[in-house]
Amino acid sequence: MFRFSLFLLLFVALSMFIAPIFYTVSPYELNPQKILLSPSFEHIMGTDRLGRDIFARVLQGGQTSLIIGFLASSFSSFLGLIIGITAGYFKGNIDKTITILIDLFLTFPTFFLLLALVSYIEANSFVLIIVISITSWMGMSRMIRSESFALANRPFIKILKLSNVSKTKIILKYFAPLLAPIFLISFSFGVAGAILAESGLSFLGLGVNPPQMSWGSLLSDGKAVIDIAWHLSFFPGLMIFIITFCLIQISDYLQNIANKKELIKN
Repeated sequence: MFRFSLFLLLFVALSMFIAPIFYTVSPYELNPQKILLSPSFEHIMGTDRLGRDIFARVLQGGQTSLIIGFLASSFSSFLGLIIGITAGYFKGNIDKTITILIDLFLTFPTFFLLLALVSYIEANSFVLIIVISITSWMGMSRMIRSESFALANRPFIKILKLSNVSKTKIILKYFAPLLAPIFLISFSFGVAGAILAESGLSFLGLGVNPPQMSWGSLLSDGKAVIDIAWHLSFFPGLMIFIITFCLIQISDYLQNIANKKELIKN
């Protein structure tokens, strides 16, 4: 399942960026003669209410969703990594302050916090990346903090501290490699969560603005005519499902490997 999920993820993700080179139909071209056509050889995924090609729009929207998902998860994961290591390594008042900050952010439901932030800011890809990053670093921080706390108590770390090895060197050379499995697991979950968050906001009309599009906005476009044109919402929804399913399978596989290594150590 891991290999299949990884292959499918890479295939779909790369297709979003490579396929438009060969499939040259414009996602913005209006055609009043081809309104709400069902999938066919001419239009693989059919057309929408303005006669635009759904396949071309899914490819274009997929680029936006994937870029937002991966960049938002990257920023939030690195932010969580830095905050988590800082709390776990330095402990004391720094750890208490960071723990209170994490708990404060976790007090608010993430999606409602997203809605609140986006409501006051005009949404675009850059804004969504920043907003999703700000609201999704807490899970990574808690896991990294817990593991960093345990690492800081290991004998070889204490010896390094007593030997006056610089804190930066200890963190980068010894902490970072040991925390890499947790980081990768959380990152893959984070990408899936960021894509779903962006899709949810766009579905509610608070995401990317036209003419820019994403899988979430395409899904929203089809809800008004879903009873007569199922394909408008089906294909963007299918892409969201495939990407999130693959990422979750990959995360589970990485987590199983990490757990097995931990059992062997113990």
